[in-house]
Amino acid sequence: MNKFEKTCIKGRILRLASLKCTGTPADLAAKFEISERSVKRLIKEMREEGNLLRFDYARISYVIDEN
Repeated sequence: MNKFEKTCIKGRILRLASLKCTGTPADLAAKFEISERSVKRLIKEMREEGNLLRFDYARISYVIDEN
């Protein structure tokens, strides 16, 4: 995955998180045709960049924490 693809996927994950409909990391991996480990790595990078992402087990989705 090149830098442009990574940036696009991160943007799409943020959009899905704002809609509270990302699904599990496995769902995201299937949607973007990447490994589950890559999804987790991207989420980690996004958190390090200052995005307040957390996994909501009730919704089974990553959400943007607005605290």
